[in-house]
Amino acid sequence: MSKPIITFSLFLLLGVVISACAAPPIEVMNRAQDAVIQAENDADAVTYAGNVLIRARDALERMQSEADAKRYDEAKTYADEAIRYAGQAIADGKIGAERARQEALAIINSLGGSLAETSSAIDAAREVSDISLDFDAVSQNMDSTRQTYDDALQNLQAENYQDAITNGQNVHSTLSSINTTLNEAAQEVSRKK
Repeated sequence: MSKPIITFSLFLLLGVVISACAAPPIEVMNRAQDAVIQAENDADAVTYAGNVLIRARDALERMQSEADAKRYDEAKTYADEAIRYAGQAIADGKIGAERARQEALAIINSLGGSLAETSSAIDAAREVSDISLDFDAVSQNMDSTRQTYDDALQNLQAENYQDAITNGQNVHSTLSSINTTLNEAAQEVSRKK
């Protein structure tokens, strides 16, 4: 045999031996699984970074498929990707939770004055003798609105920011509706005079 053929044969044999000895990247694969589990158990990551968490899970599934097919370099690449996405999901979750907290706080803080103003407007409307308004219905609506406001405060304290935001928006909407009803009744009185 010629020297180049022998050299080529040795390199080919060496490549086969090396690839036969290749082992799955167990350590990094375990770290990837742990990272994704940690992200899945992080409430903020689940709530505010769901898309990134899906990418982490997808990378973990691909990692396992590549490892099963004995393509260990690709498995390691996907393991690293799963770790990166899991970390990003946790970080994005913290940022999302803080934004939601700030939004909930802003909504709830803006409602205290609005509740007082609407309550005062109802009291003022009661003083108008010829106003045509179902005060029982308005009072029930206002009581329900105060309860929703209290629920929003409790949700904020319990760090259920999405529920606090939703309740706050409902309070704002209901107050707007009550005020519209009061204004329409006041305009009707004005037209009669």
